[in-house]
Amino acid sequence: MKKLIAFFLALFATGLALQAGSVSSGEKVTITIKGVPASEQASINGEYVVADNGLLYMPMLKSGVKASGSSSSTVARRIEEAYKGAKIYSNPRITIITVRDEIKLEGIGKRENQFVTVSGEVKRDGPVQYRNGMTIYEAIATAGGVDTFGAMNRVVLERNGRETKIDLKTSEGRRVKVQVGDNITVPQKNAFGR
Repeated sequence: MKKLIAFFLALFATGLALQAGSVSSGEKVTITIKGVPASEQASINGEYVVADNGLLYMPMLKSGVKASGSSSSTVARRIEEAYKGAKIYSNPRITIITVRDEIKLEGIGKRENQFVTVSGEVKRDGPVQYRNGMTIYEAIATAGGVDTFGAMNRVVLERNGRETKIDLKTSEGRRVKVQVGDNITVPQKNAFGR
């Protein structure tokens, strides 16, 4: 009986932790952008503070992006859509790390750049703890797996400024190992479901 009660308490605490994972007004976040010219990344990459009105103001965008009350991955997708909608960038990929994420990273003994970043059509984008021998497939699974619209046959691996498309539907693709600092992006399926 004690084990059952402990299980439900742990389940309840996990639910509270997930609810607490949203961005809040006044919070500092670190934003990085990929998929744009390197010369322009420097003008966007950096630390931002969510305004009291719950909006996040980004360079070159005329209006703020709703951030407060949303997960960091949702805010990242909104920023990407804002840049696309304003016709500033055609394929930006935003990663947001909150102060809570940084505390978690430090709390489990991670050092700077001891992670890979997973973004795009995954359930929880952001940093994933790097493990020796980790594959791209495992990194995506650690990020909660692919969502309904993710295209596993065109996953983009960015390493040292170079992009490579990997087909994770093949056994060869599933064996590709990641390295510290890699960026993995799962694109959206096309009109043919691929």
